[in-house]
Amino acid sequence: MRWSREHKSKLGFWTNALRSGVRRYARQLADLSPFHDHTPSPADFAEAWARECERAGDDIVVCWLGHCTVLIRLGHLNILTDPVFSRRIGVKIGNRTVGLTRIGDPPLQTKHLPPVDLILISHPHFDHLDKPTLNRLRSPSTLVVTAKASRRLIPSGFADVLEMGWHQTAVLENLKVETIKPKHWGARTAWDRHRGYNSYVLTVGSQKVLFAGDTALTDAYSGLRGIDLAIFGIGSYEPWEHAHATPEQVWRMFTQAHGARLLPVHHSTFELGDEPPGEPMQRLEAAAGNDRKRVLESYIGKILKVSS
Repeated sequence: MRWSREHKSKLGFWTNALRSGVRRYARQLADLSPFHDHTPSPADFAEAWARECERAGDDIVVCWLGHCTVLIRLGHLNILTDPVFSRRIGVKIGNRTVGLTRIGDPPLQTKHLPPVDLILISHPHFDHLDKPTLNRLRSPSTLVVTAKASRRLIPSGFADVLEMGWHQTAVLENLKVETIKPKHWGARTAWDRHRGYNSYVLTVGSQKVLFAGDTALTDAYSGLRGIDLAIFGIGSYEPWEHAHATPEQVWRMFTQAHGARLLPVHHSTFELGDEPPGEPMQRLEAAAGNDRKRVLESYIGKILKVSS
């Protein structure tokens, strides 16, 4: 039996993927001991956030809190994307979590956050939809927007949970939320591939924020205009380029979306890919070249103002 070029390509991909998984996950899964978060978090973060928001006036304020977790002040709303503050993510078995451990402690815990008006969930993967974190964030004044067929994964106790499919629009007070179909997938396990996966465009007045979530290279963002802040993942591309864009591809999508400023996320938090630490940011800055000033300082826990 002769293998076609397509079959050889697929076989090569799955061989590399299996090798990558065995190399990284076996080490993580061997450590099943219970753990507890004892993070020395900045108790004054909410006050610092409020002060920066007041100084910023009508400008966007943003803080990367690790992986795809970003706190955004847009209009008068505090918006939190894909919140993950757990030190280990994965399947819960009794009092133990079987999965990957965070690289270092989170910069703060949920109790140190300011009141959150809206939580955006891009898709149900464990590194984006973390039930223990959501349990700690439950509030009758917080709305959750999530992808299609994911509502039942959200704990009760929130004001409401809104599922959105691709190319839909919702208006929440003065905030318009639009969905885009990225190039990814939404299955949390091997048996629920019906679940959705979204990118979001958030608009208040003339200000626009793109939260891409996870995506491989796609032209889905090329029709956008007036994006003040674009949030793209730049890590976990080796050997997963079919699902996570390389830094060069992220820069290409960012420029196609006519973005003003880029916040790179999805790196330096969980060891999900085989690329060396630091490589994603180095490659992104190289791709940006003379425009590297359009890339925001990517420090976890740093509060930044994004001028329109």
